[in-house]
Amino acid sequence: MRFSTLLVATHNAGKLREIREVLGGWVGELRAQTQVPDAPPPADETADTYQGNALLKAEALHAATGLPTMADDSGLEVAALGGRPGLHSSRYGTSDGDRIRRLLEELAGVPEPDRGARFVCVVALALPGGARHFFEGVCPGSILTAPRGAGGFGFDPVFLVEGLDRSMAELPIGRKNQLSHRARALAALRDWMARD
Repeated sequence: MRFSTLLVATHNAGKLREIREVLGGWVGELRAQTQVPDAPPPADETADTYQGNALLKAEALHAATGLPTMADDSGLEVAALGGRPGLHSSRYGTSDGDRIRRLLEELAGVPEPDRGARFVCVVALALPGGARHFFEGVCPGSILTAPRGAGGFGFDPVFLVEGLDRSMAELPIGRKNQLSHRARALAALRDWMARD
């Protein structure tokens, strides 16, 4: 086991479930920011890269606790929209439904071959003593014309995973945790734990 305790700078229960699924065997106790007494508020995502935003969040919680802390930043990059919403995916609307509606409206009339997209995730790990590590994962696919599936969160219902005939929201959690951008970044973190 690499960490007896690992903090996760997130308030997203779905994200925490995904992290626990991938890292459970490597961490004694995995705690979200909401489970940390006197935790600071979530850090503002003011950086201009996924790596920068993930590090801001990880360092803020790590500074308050001194414990190993991870955070991630991710986004959906749509080719037909010049890579948008990208870094601003979470601020693309006030709810998952709003974000999906806006995305589908912006892609109205765009033919299927031109609806390519990818999810990108960068995990930052802040450790006592000042060490910082980064792990990246990418999941290619395309954007559907309507939502499909009841699982997942965010843009999952409209993201068709490359090589499959299922949206991310139609995948069982175990399968999603093999294919998603976050799962791939977490797998890179897990592999680092196994080596180090």
